[in-house]
Amino acid sequence: MATIKFILQGKSLNTSIYLRLSISKFKTLKRKTGLSINPKNWSKDTGLPKQNNADNKNLLTKLKGLETKIHQRLNDANINGVEVTGDWLLYQIDLHFKRISENKQSELLTDAIQNIIDTAETRRNAKGNIGLSKSRVNSYKSLKTMMTNYQNGISYKVKDVNINFSNEFLKYLLHDKKYSKNYAVKKIADLKTVCYDAETNGIEVNPQFKRIESAKVKNENVIYLTPSELEKIEDADITNEALQNARKWLLLGCNIGQRGGDLLSITEKNFVTRNGYEVIELQQQKTGKNTTIPVLQTTKDILETGLPYKISIQKLNDYLKEVCELAEINQKIKGGIIEVTKKGKGNKQKRKTNGIFPKWQLITSHVCRRSFATNLYGTLPTNLIMQITAHSTEKMFLNYIGKNSLDYAQQIADFYTLQAQKQNKKATLTVIKNASNQN
Repeated sequence: MATIKFILQGKSLNTSIYLRLSISKFKTLKRKTGLSINPKNWSKDTGLPKQNNADNKNLLTKLKGLETKIHQRLNDANINGVEVTGDWLLYQIDLHFKRISENKQSELLTDAIQNIIDTAETRRNAKGNIGLSKSRVNSYKSLKTMMTNYQNGISYKVKDVNINFSNEFLKYLLHDKKYSKNYAVKKIADLKTVCYDAETNGIEVNPQFKRIESAKVKNENVIYLTPSELEKIEDADITNEALQNARKWLLLGCNIGQRGGDLLSITEKNFVTRNGYEVIELQQQKTGKNTTIPVLQTTKDILETGLPYKISIQKLNDYLKEVCELAEINQKIKGGIIEVTKKGKGNKQKRKTNGIFPKWQLITSHVCRRSFATNLYGTLPTNLIMQITAHSTEKMFLNYIGKNSLDYAQQIADFYTLQAQKQNKKATLTVIKNASNQN
């Protein structure tokens, strides 16, 4: 019959406790339990902790529980013909103490993050397809790097992630790493996703993690181009061909309300005629949603000489700043600019610096979608704008353009005021008509 003994190896204050499993005269296995003790508190006679304090009594309970579990698992292995090896023994020890799940996933937080990265190819994404996007994978890779640095030698477990943990990690991202509020909150949201995933895989989690706040921060500095600014850009004296091309992309983007990547992917094939109307049809890269955009006369005017030629999103962002500077879009507004610093060995660090800057310095390709949405808000029904921007909810849309419930209430009030004016005008016209009939 197999026997189990616990032994110490070493004389340090925290000496590791090993489990020795003797299966037969010719086969003995030995692995660390992951527990430790001061040798002074270990009884050589019993091969167990002395019962001289509460910690040792608790340790004894853990070891006895492990012994019982290994005997049970060993019996199951014999019945099912499973080979008992050193790896098998270590797996059973880690499984008993919930350091890993049944599918061998580690309980360590960084390992849980890595598991998502390793299985990204087969995971279901937000579009309902299989496989996480490159940007999502990179987001988890950056989270793992941040967590590794934050741990500073401490190996946090998934079950350590509670409200206090998330608050401290958020402070670290904001104050130590100088990340923007939006970016830091996104990392907290990624952390929650890791915990949900680990829970699904049988890893022990802290019940508090589901109450961690990860709501998107309200847009305080919404950068968009007003109709008058767009007119200045259109009329600006720009002779450089690359900047002329960038200007055309900018004007087109502000007219059709798409993200930079979707905008730059538009070709002649996206222009089709449906029920007698010329429209642009495309599938948004980020959401996978199909959207149909009417080709208005303003769009036709912009494309009178054809579509602008293709450039990278990075070059477009650089050129747009030059275009807006030449158009004298100089209003001083609050915002953030990306500053790149070198950290040795060719490494670079990007951080957003908030402050007050000339507006042209804050312009990127994303200004197109936001300008479209902001300029049309209150003029076109919100649900129609959302059909083009592909926002899922009105709350998300209002946050995107920096509006709140008060703005929405004002829009409703304006609508009813307009309706009342129409009714008064109609009533006046009716009275005049009746008076003329009497003559």
